[in-house]
Order: sequence, then structure tokens, then C-alpha cells
Amino acid sequence: MSARPHSIQSRLSLWFAAQTLFGLSVICLAIYLVTAWNFSEKQADELDHKSQLVEHLLKEAEKGGDLVFLRHKLDDFFSMQDDVSLSISHAGKELFQSRPAVGGRWMRRDLVVPWQQGGLTTQLQVQIGVNMAQEARLLERLAWTLLGAVVLGTALVSLTGMWLVRRGLRPLKALADQTAAMAPDKANQPIDAMAFAEELRPWITQFNALLLRVQRAYVQLESFNADVAHELRTPLANLIGSTELALTRQRANEELQTVLASNLEEIGRLSGIVTDMLFLSKADRGTSTRSRTVVSLAAQARDVIDFYDAMLDEAGLKAEVRGDAMADVDAALIRRALSNLLGNAIRFATPASTLGIDIAEDSDEFTISVVNRGEPIDATALPRLFERFYRAAQARDGSTRHHGLGFSIVEAIARMHGGRVFASNQDGETRIGFTVRRNG
Repeated sequence: MSARPHSIQSRLSLWFAAQTLFGLSVICLAIYLVTAWNFSEKQADELDHKSQLVEHLLKEAEKGGDLVFLRHKLDDFFSMQDDVSLSISHAGKELFQSRPAVGGRWMRRDLVVPWQQGGLTTQLQVQIGVNMAQEARLLERLAWTLLGAVVLGTALVSLTGMWLVRRGLRPLKALADQTAAMAPDKANQPIDAMAFAEELRPWITQFNALLLRVQRAYVQLESFNADVAHELRTPLANLIGSTELALTRQRANEELQTVLASNLEEIGRLSGIVTDMLFLSKADRGTSTRSRTVVSLAAQARDVIDFYDAMLDEAGLKAEVRGDAMADVDAALIRRALSNLLGNAIRFATPASTLGIDIAEDSDEFTISVVNRGEPIDATALPRLFERFYRAAQARDGSTRHHGLGFSIVEAIARMHGGRVFASNQDGETRIGFTVRRNG
């Protein structure tokens, strides 16, 4: 089960709030701890000062050996300081006890002070305390103040963060509105990437490139559908016309057989168009080669020449294979591509000439081309030879048996092998072929 998607705005706002809460909590806790430590150090210093003062008074009283004088001095000193307590005892007997304020928090310290009286040395137990009630109240107020600062600060930053995130995401909404208004037939009006933030520009550039590819596919599909409708309309019209004509009156069996033979020829043409269209459709969807083996390209070319042997004799032509290479290819597809190229070359070659199937290789690819002497192809038609249903010499050929998908199939086969197609005229020769990438 996939996790529910989260809103970028809500997630960023939540992170703003959490980060602010954590940051303010750490800062305020540090302030509280440092303040409490300073108060504790201050009380400890004060307790040290009081301890030194009591020890000094005890030493003064020790010289006279007069405890009454000591009590009197201590009463005078501690009567005005109700935040300090003092207790002196000897052998479990209380000698002096101040009367500080009741309650509060006290920091106390126990001392053992030597005392000489009548030539004898004894010890006095002294306990000094400092009241920390005022500091405790200050720390409590500071704690509540800091807690309020954390809560209010987090709320304020969260609200402003939500506003800033919403404002920062406005370009995404604007981009979504623009992309929603786009269509494959409007790719010539791409989104202006410079109108958006720098972080969005790579995405917009990629989207514009994708839309351009979609538009090309859209235009190609429309053209392809129109060409298919045009190509299928003629044989279908012929079938319908001849069948209707045959049914207008009673006809002899020989005449009906002639009509059926003509219809069968048209049906064969339709079947060829549909088969080629299915092959091209699979190639466009990225279908890979079915089975690949290392074969001799010259051997495949000779098989194709043997298949066209009768046609070559009829046209008064010869064919030869020049070169060879061992390539890892789909042999059936290579033979099909060569068959389309050789069949085209036979139709337009000069009688009594020799056709050549040239095979070459380099470090990256193998090159297979069919060369024939004859009337050159118009230079403006060369770039369009491999377009679907395009026939550069339909009028010169005078035949309707060829529906203009042969070279498109060659291009698809080359693409399935990671290669490309090419066509050229030079020195009275026409060279048309394709390449196969090594391990492609």
C-alpha cells in the first residue's frame, strides 16, 4: 500500500514550525540554564563571603574568650539580614541561632571552626544558610516568560512561514496553469523559461522539449493516418467497383474468375500494407530484435540475391556482394531490409548493369548499402526517401504495387539495431543503405 502524498505547502510549513519550535526551545533552555547557573554562582559567592565573616567574628571572640560578646555581635549583624541564617553549637549544645525569615529555599553550608577557651581547644559546629527564594521566583518568572516566547515565536514563524511558502509556490501554480493550456498542436508557443525562477528553468526546458517531440509525433500520426486512409481507399474502391460490376448481370465462370483474381491481387496489396503498418507500429513502440546471432552479412546478402535471381534475369541485371563482416544481428530482419533495398534497385537500374551490395565495418558499426546505376534520384527527394508512403518516382515507375513503406521498414530495422539510414547520388550511381551498431 503506497503512502498518501503530502502537500508541499503543508510539509514545508510543518517543517518551519518544527524547526522553529526546536530552535527556540534550545535557545530558551540555554538562557534558563545559564541564568540559573549564574544565580547559583552568586549565592555560592555570597555564602563564601558570609562564611569568611563568621569565621572572622569567631576569631575575634576567641581572643577575649567571651561568648556573650560573640552573641551580641552576631545578633547585631544578623538582625537586619533575614535572608541569612546562622547556627552555632558546641557538643550538641546550641550557642547561637539567628531568626531568619520562615520558608523559602535555602543554600546551607556546614563548617567546623576550632575554638580555644580556658587553654583548651575545642570545635564549634557552624551552619550558615542563604535564602534563594527571590532567585527562585525570578527563575520561575523567567521560565514562564521563555515558555511563552517559544509558543508565541513558533506560532508567529509558522504563520509567516505558511504565507511565505504559499507565496513562494505561486510560480508552480502559474506553471501548472500554463501547461494545462498547452496542446500538442501548440508546441510552437513554448513556455518562456526566463519568466520563472532559476530552479524551475531546467524543468520547463525539458517540458518544452517533450512537448516538441509530442507535437512531431502528433503531426506524424495525423500524416500517417491520412496516408493510410489514402492508400487503403484505392484498393478498397477497386474491390467494391469490380464486385458491384460483376454483380450487375449474369457472367460466365471465366469472367468471374478474372474478377476474383483481380480482387485477390487488391486484397494482397491491402494485406501487405496492414502487415507493414503493424511492423512499423511495433518498431515505433520500441520493440527490440527477436533473436540475434553472429552471422555473415555477405551470406545474408547472397540469400537475398538468390531470392531475386529470376527478377534479375528478367531485367537483364547482375548482382554481386562486395565485402563481408561477422555481425550480431537479427538475420531475418537484415534480409528483409536488404530485400527492400535490392527490389527497389532492380526497378530503377540501367539494363545490363551490375548491382552491388557493399559491406564494410569500422570500430563502431557495420555499413550495408545497395548500389545501382540509373537515373539519379532528385536531390530534394533524398531526405524524404524514408518517410512513410513517400514515393519519389511513382510517376516514372507507373506501378501501384508498391505502397511506399519499404524504405520506412529499412529505417525501422536500422533503428532496432542501433543504426541509421542514408541515401546519396554520385557519379551516376545511387547508393541507399543502413548501418548496424556493434553490440547495439
